[in-house]
Amino acid sequence: MARVLGALGADILQVTVLERESGRAVDDFTVSWPGKTTPAAVLERLSAVPGVRVEGVWPTREVPGSAPDYDLLLHVAGEPARGFATLVDALPGLCGGEWALALADGVVRHASLAAPLIFELAALPPRPASHVDGERRLMVLPVSGTAMNLVVARSEGPPFHRAELDRAARIVEVVARLAARYEPVSD
Repeated sequence: MARVLGALGADILQVTVLERESGRAVDDFTVSWPGKTTPAAVLERLSAVPGVRVEGVWPTREVPGSAPDYDLLLHVAGEPARGFATLVDALPGLCGGEWALALADGVVRHASLAAPLIFELAALPPRPASHVDGERRLMVLPVSGTAMNLVVARSEGPPFHRAELDRAARIVEVVARLAARYEPVSD
């Protein structure tokens, strides 16, 4: 893939291995593509590579090499009473999503800028899960010991992978511990 991306003029900024099993790997490439191009054009060019299946192409706001999760945790440690609100605002950027919200007892408690103010899920999972709801790919993250679930959504790209769920779940766990003494999570 590196040779193909290079031949197409892309600069690889970061590679993340999302899954690896039975001689198969799922890798997430962050690339800089010269000139104006669309995700559809990139998808078409990469899909022509023999032996490669492209799950999705979408723009990202993530800056490779930065540590936004650490920045988030430092911010929450400095202001733990706003822990979940801060987390909900940061999750779309951390997870390649478009919006996030905190849902407790069927009520949206916190919502990022593009999130709906009313949201329902038929069943809330007991552990972090990826879910496809029509055109949306959802990541549902229960907050241990509470009635709260965090939901992250994206409409482009593949469903959230296990590696993405695990990373987000760890961040949620740390924020929950920092914020637990300051913010009620259910009525």
